[in-house]
Amino acid sequence: MTEVLAKDILLRARERGLTVTTAESCTGGMVAAALTDIAGSSDIFHRGMVTYSNAAKQDMLGVRHETLEAHGAVSEQVVREMAAGALAAAKADLAIAISGIAGPGGSEMKPEGRVCFALASAAEIATQTVDFGALGRANVRAAATHHALELLADALTD
Repeated sequence: MTEVLAKDILLRARERGLTVTTAESCTGGMVAAALTDIAGSSDIFHRGMVTYSNAAKQDMLGVRHETLEAHGAVSEQVVREMAAGALAAAKADLAIAISGIAGPGGSEMKPEGRVCFALASAAEIATQTVDFGALGRANVRAAATHHALELLADALTD
């Protein structure tokens, strides 16, 4: 299913002459990998950033220290800044950003399986949080990757 979504994204972005970039934390580059697994993806995908640590989020994407301190890395506020930073750094048309708690672990406030997403274009940045549940690390990461690809595909449908 991931391959089908990635092919669809490539086709739709290519038809519209749009480029896509990624800013990933808990997925560790899985969205970028899904897109670049498709031959011809260089037409629409020029770079992706894995910013696993808070320092990387700040250095590579311009996420503000104050935002991280106030909301934590797993927050819509942080993924909003990640997406905006990725969009600017890559000079892309669409950016997807992901940060979450893949597990094991988590807390009452931020349980295992909670993942925040942001989808950015020049016109807007939309954010959302999805609680996938304590599915286990690999399954949360796979679910988050799939969801991010769905968000990109939906954005290219309009």
